[in-house]
Amino acid sequence: MLQIGDFRHICETVSLSVCPLVGDPDGIAPSCYSRNVEIAGMLIFQPATVIIYIIALLMTGIMIYHIKSKYTAVGRKEIVMFFYLYMIMTILEMLLISGLIPTATTVYRYFTAAHVGVISATFWCLLFNGFVGFQFAEDGTPLSLWTIRISSFVVFAAVAFLALATFNNIGPFDALKPMALWVVMYGFNGAALIIYIILQVILVLNTLDDRWPLGDIAFGTVFYAVGQVTLYVLSVRICDAVKHYIDGLFFGTICTLLAVMMVYKYWDSITKEDLEFSVGSKANVWEVKELLGEEDYPINQPPPQQFHDGYGGYRPY
Repeated sequence: MLQIGDFRHICETVSLSVCPLVGDPDGIAPSCYSRNVEIAGMLIFQPATVIIYIIALLMTGIMIYHIKSKYTAVGRKEIVMFFYLYMIMTILEMLLISGLIPTATTVYRYFTAAHVGVISATFWCLLFNGFVGFQFAEDGTPLSLWTIRISSFVVFAAVAFLALATFNNIGPFDALKPMALWVVMYGFNGAALIIYIILQVILVLNTLDDRWPLGDIAFGTVFYAVGQVTLYVLSVRICDAVKHYIDGLFFGTICTLLAVMMVYKYWDSITKEDLEFSVGSKANVWEVKELLGEEDYPINQPPPQQFHDGYGGYRPY
């Protein structure tokens, strides 16, 4: 049964990066997990989920490209940081879950601490972006950008240190009773997500005439909730039903990706850019209905010299 501060039930259900390092001197293994495959003499864990990680990285790259192409959209530089952090989080998780960094190595705990820190920094960055629409500071300015950068780094450093101290039993932190780490991973991160959702609902209702962005928020929330239920409740059942080919981590990763894509869709739907300065916008078309011929000008007044204006027409010097 799930208990606050206890990773045992969680780690017996699904394989997380922290599970080999907490709750027991030898770590906690899930009761059912996806089959492994051997590639070039290397054992790869969670192969199906690794494919989803790669797809997530490709999709995140595409979303970052489209965000950066909206040169004058509100909060462009702030929201792109969230997707960079999500990309880093995905890379670290793929390295740890797949076994490319073996759990028996010394560096595993350091990478895991960094992974936990990046997760919290990602949630914090998302929460910070929730305030950007309220214009507490003008978006894109040094104040706004450095506030989100420094605060996200502080969250990353603090949580990574907490995780590493827990893994190494430093001071009051204990790997067998990782209460503080549990509170941060599920309490802090969950609170940041809930506050972000509430802020966006308030923003849409109070400042926008269009209510369609509420649908993006709803879909993103549902995707994430389904992913968490699949991850922490249904993982063993899924694993047993499909004979260990996949488990809840596979569907949880897919749902998390879909939720992140809805964050992009929501941001894209509430931001407008000035098409005059948009590189991707179509050029204005100047249409010349009829050019005056020489015979249409008065006697002794030659027609003016003309040049091509670059838009398909001609204009006088």
